[in-house]
Amino acid sequence: MSDQVAPTDTLYAVADFCLIPMGLPVPSVGPQIAECQRVLEKSGLEYKLHGYGTNIEGPWDAVMTAIGECHRAVHAMGTPRIATDIRIGTRTDKSISSGGNDGKVKRVEEILASRS
Repeated sequence: MSDQVAPTDTLYAVADFCLIPMGLPVPSVGPQIAECQRVLEKSGLEYKLHGYGTNIEGPWDAVMTAIGECHRAVHAMGTPRIATDIRIGTRTDKSISSGGNDGKVKRVEEILASRS
């Protein structure tokens, strides 16, 4: 018998995405990124902004819907083009329902601390 957790209909996704507004007359995209963060706040998903993107996690469909809603909101601000880079991780070898990104960071910090 395998030690793997059986996949369910809903995969839990831990993702990192970078939404890149293009075709704007000014170099700053801060207002567009802020609008995306507002969308994510309304989504109810776990997310964290960082210098070059956003970590987001939750059920696969909800994560993809939230990223799509960010596109809609930023286009609604008059942005003619958007490119988005997305990295998504899923697991079936253990159950994750929250804190996937935090768990990864904590594990590396523990390894670093043990070698001090």
